[in-house]
Amino acid sequence: MAAAARKVAVVGVALSDCGRVDEATPYALHAQAARRALADSGLDRSVVDGLASAGLGILAPVEVAEYLGLRPTWVDSTAVGGSTWEVMAAHAAEAIAAGHANAVLLVYGSTARADIKAKRRTANLSFGARGPLQFEVPYGHTLISKYAMAARRHMHQYGTTLEQLAEVAVQARANAARNPDAMYRTPITVDEVLSGPMIADPFTKLHCCIRSDGGGAVLLAAEEYVPDTAKTPVWILGSGTSVSHTTMSEWEDFTVSPAAVSGRIAFERAGVTPADIDLAEIYDAFTYMTLVTLEDLGFCAKGEGGAFVEKGRLTIDGDLPVNTDGGGLSACHPGMRGLFLLIEAVRQLRGEAGDRQVRKSGGRLPRLAVASGTGGWFCSSGTVILERG
Repeated sequence: MAAAARKVAVVGVALSDCGRVDEATPYALHAQAARRALADSGLDRSVVDGLASAGLGILAPVEVAEYLGLRPTWVDSTAVGGSTWEVMAAHAAEAIAAGHANAVLLVYGSTARADIKAKRRTANLSFGARGPLQFEVPYGHTLISKYAMAARRHMHQYGTTLEQLAEVAVQARANAARNPDAMYRTPITVDEVLSGPMIADPFTKLHCCIRSDGGGAVLLAAEEYVPDTAKTPVWILGSGTSVSHTTMSEWEDFTVSPAAVSGRIAFERAGVTPADIDLAEIYDAFTYMTLVTLEDLGFCAKGEGGAFVEKGRLTIDGDLPVNTDGGGLSACHPGMRGLFLLIEAVRQLRGEAGDRQVRKSGGRLPRLAVASGTGGWFCSSGTVILERG
């Protein structure tokens, strides 16, 4: 008879220095975040027998493990863009539940902004010209243009307006204004978003994520370790993953993201519904991502995302607080931002968010959160449902 699966909790989270970090290397940011997450958990590093890392080197988890002085017996280097960390969290939780690992560290660090500033590398927005992408690259399909086309389709099909998309940026900045660690905190208006320099129609500059340095770490552990931890555990109730396309011609519907699949699976496995969720952390490289992901996760019907994001609904004091740290649009975006979604969700559920802390009716702390990451140009999705212990 098979043993019962173990419950899995997030027991430690931390950010490295973020924003403008000119002197550190990506490895140093990995180490800084890892040390802080372990300290946050109260556990000794000797319990860590699993490591998940991506985005650095050709042997990412091996190189990072060596740098951190770890010798894990379970590793993951899944790389599916911005959703990587939600997908890795799902893998790690499954491994811990099955007894293949006891404590898994997810860790990331990037000097994306500093590298560009120092001209150590240049941005490659075409993502290569081999394989299926070779048929699109000659036409100049950069990453942002793919998102822009999808946004235009939603506007055409459902009447979504530029003003509604701009509301996403405005409310993300309002949340960032209450986050001392956010890179940009000065409030903005819809008119300022609309009047900014055009990047890719319909996206002006403020429709697009910022470019920052930074890293983070999340430690997941089996339930028997929880009594020895320093903070309130945040349990992983359910997760879902999904991939969609890489070539735009193979994307069946520009108005539906793979979160429609990963979200459905995650909610079913968690045994909760979108109506139960107190806050949402959603990947927001562009304003359209937030809007369409809210639809696909089931917070509103398809095509109603534009109306849903109006009237301050996404702010910390709104009906559904979204990207409470300011998101990739205002707080930080060093590359694969999905790990930051998990960190912010955990801090909110533990009541550690300071001036940006979400409070529900009667002043209670939030109990349930969803973190949903998107990779590529809606190519992949990972969704995780979290519950405060």
